[in-house]
Amino acid sequence: MKKTLHKLAAIVLCVAVLAGSLFFSLERVRAEGEGGQGKQKEGTERVPETEQAENTGDGQEDGTVQSAGNVEIAAPYAILMEASTGQVIFEKDSRTRRSPASITKIMTLLLIFDSLKAGSIRLDDAVTTSAHARSMGGSQVFLEEGEVQTVDTLIKCITVASGNDASVAMAEHIAGTEEEFVAMMNRRAESLGMSDTHFEDCCGLTNSDNHYTTARDVALMSRALITEYPEIYQYTKIWMEDITHTTRKGSSQFTLSSTNKLLKQYPYTTGLKTGSTAKAKYCLSATANKDGIDLIAVVMAAPDYKIRFQDAMKLLNYGFAVSSLYTDENKDALTARTVKGGVADEAAIIYREAFRYLDIGGHDVSQIKKEILLPVEVEAPVRKGDIAGRAVYILDGKEIGSVDILFDEDVEKATYRDYVKKVFRIFF
Repeated sequence: MKKTLHKLAAIVLCVAVLAGSLFFSLERVRAEGEGGQGKQKEGTERVPETEQAENTGDGQEDGTVQSAGNVEIAAPYAILMEASTGQVIFEKDSRTRRSPASITKIMTLLLIFDSLKAGSIRLDDAVTTSAHARSMGGSQVFLEEGEVQTVDTLIKCITVASGNDASVAMAEHIAGTEEEFVAMMNRRAESLGMSDTHFEDCCGLTNSDNHYTTARDVALMSRALITEYPEIYQYTKIWMEDITHTTRKGSSQFTLSSTNKLLKQYPYTTGLKTGSTAKAKYCLSATANKDGIDLIAVVMAAPDYKIRFQDAMKLLNYGFAVSSLYTDENKDALTARTVKGGVADEAAIIYREAFRYLDIGGHDVSQIKKEILLPVEVEAPVRKGDIAGRAVYILDGKEIGSVDILFDEDVEKATYRDYVKKVFRIFF
């Protein structure tokens, strides 16, 4: 009986080995016939996973410009941008280098929030004012040397009252010196594609010709601030707030009053920053939200402080009038792809990101369709993060943008041993 069982087991083992060899040989022949390892099968299937998409993702390239029709502004340099897509709706000499005055502080704030995110500082950190910070002129909140304030309070001093002294105090707290902080500002500007920007201080008080930016670059750093750190609105929406100065002389109250008059003049205002010097004239980066659309209007070198606000409102009104934003968060489930010659028979897939499309041409964005373009099958190996296909968005018969679909797991190429295991699973 034992001999019979041994013989039976040996026969089964031989059958499994032979079957595995046959599987392995067939897979190798087929792979060679189709052009080798890792190649997708010719012929991509067009699968309408979702008949009609909800708007999402960056569907357009930055820099697309729409004529502003009858909109006329007095400021010589301006730009209007939609924040989620980065699409430019209007611009007027937006790449001319100008002194930015205190809208420089947008970059200072961006680095402050970068540091908060990184955990290198906290909102309740105690910041001590240096003699250098206390010496700042221009717009200030009158910090005394040795005075201690929290990071949270100093952010308010910068966003609401445009305090130069508060900006320098924060720069020194983060980087040790203002000079090193300015170097960080220039590196961050470069990372954002701000090719026409160079900073020499952290607050914009300098008169140096080597401290410059453009309306376009201001829009880029404004966009980074409000999209990466929407919590900035908790500060930029403040109209008035009291802080307490505590020094050797005792304690006293000081009222911060917003320099952004749009908070009272324009109902959709969310921020962001004003600036003015004799050299820069009157500047403003204004942010506003209406019906889920975030706009950024940058005005530089306006002839007086009232006109910068009037110009910004004209641009924002125009932008909201012509803009329709389509978004698709791409949360729908995608069907795993078949993997040939792999350890596993299929691989999960996901969208790379959401999709957003800004229409300023009067089209009905509810008619946007989404189509999923994926191969019927792929060859092993596949790697997590590799592109599997695309989700394509179509309006009026034209492609308006797409989002990559990625593999969400690794699938290794099967070996001889893997094929033997598969045969055993089939038989047993």
